[in-house]
This record gives sequence, C-alpha cells and structure tokens, in this order.
Amino acid sequence: MTAFVRPVFAILIKDLLLEFRTKDILVSMLLFGLLVIVVFNFAIDPTPRMVATVAPGILWVSFTFGGVLGLNRSFGLEKDRGNLHGLMLAPVGRDTLYFGKMLGNFVFMLIVEAIVYPAFAIMFNLPILVPGFIPVAILATLAISAVGTVFSAMAVNTRSREVMLPALFFPVVVPVIIGAVEATGILLGTEDDSGVLRWAIFLAVFDAVFLVVCPLAFNFILEE
Repeated sequence: MTAFVRPVFAILIKDLLLEFRTKDILVSMLLFGLLVIVVFNFAIDPTPRMVATVAPGILWVSFTFGGVLGLNRSFGLEKDRGNLHGLMLAPVGRDTLYFGKMLGNFVFMLIVEAIVYPAFAIMFNLPILVPGFIPVAILATLAISAVGTVFSAMAVNTRSREVMLPALFFPVVVPVIIGAVEATGILLGTEDDSGVLRWAIFLAVFDAVFLVVCPLAFNFILEE
C-alpha cells in the first residue's frame, strides 16, 4: 500500500509546489470563474425568484468552465516542458500517475471553489455558510477531476487540445453537472433538504464508477 501511496503524493506535491511558484493554473481558473459570475450578475435581473432559479446553474458553469482551463494546463505544462516522458519512465504504475495528477486537479478546483463561492454568494445575496453544500461540491468536483484528467491526457497530444478537451469532457460529465446543480438548488432554495441526499448518492455512484474506469482508460491513453 505504501509503495502505491508515496508516488501518488510525490506527484501531487510536485504539482502543488510548481503551481504555487508559477500560479499558472490557479490564477486563470480563478479569474475565469469570477468573470463568469460578474457577467451573469449584470446580465440578469437579480430578483429573489430569478436568483433561486438560475443561481445554481451559474455557480456550476463558473466552477466547471474554470476547471476545464485548469485541466487543459495540467498535462499541457508536462507536455510543453518534456516532463511527460519522464513521468512515463518512472518505475511506477500508470494508475499511480493518474491518481497523482487527478488529486492535483481536485485540489486546484477546490481552492478556486472556496474563493469563488463567497464572491458568488455576496453578488447574488445568498448565504455564505451552507454546510450541506460542502459534501455536494466535493463529490461533484471529484467526478469532474477524475474524468477531466483522463481527457486532458488524451487531448494533450492533439493540435487543438484547447478545443478537444471540452468536446470530449462535457458530454461525459453532464449528469454530474445536473446532479450538482439540482442539489445546490435545493440547498440554496426553500425546498426540503431531504432531496439533497438522493443527489449526493447519485454523485457518489458516479464517483465510484469513474474512479474505477478512468484509471484503466488512462493506462491505454498513455501507451498511445
């Protein structure tokens, strides 16, 4: 177990240290996420009824599109600097590389979400502290990171990787986004919170499936 966990965390720490030095990924994700929220805030009439209807969708559009920018940069930096072949030559399994990169993407997205959500809540006059939102955000973000890491590795070797990644990524994660939006709408609205558990289970099932299928697919993608 230790032989598997240590390389995973080594890759994670490497990505975190590199990002905290350069800030290439976090800054772009954060600026895009905040920009989406600001644009929608001016584009709609933020009445209480309108906010309750569209706010969850706006929030997850901000999270997801910002996440795609980070996913694009994740393997793009490795490819541009010639580090990808070095990772492939490391004496560890391909699934180890996958989980290391996936956890890095997961952490980056959570950091951005933790900054963007308070700004979103202030602009749309919503409560900042919503405890039930944290597990929903974690489950949805884990699924987005799991799928996005695979497709990022697939798209990095194409000429138009900035276009290819969203084209491959969004059709697969649409159910996850729908589940996250529905659960967030219940939490931010006046509906009974009991419906959140159903959507949380839905997201957890997708996480379980993706965390099994994606590492297997990642092995074949890197070989190609």
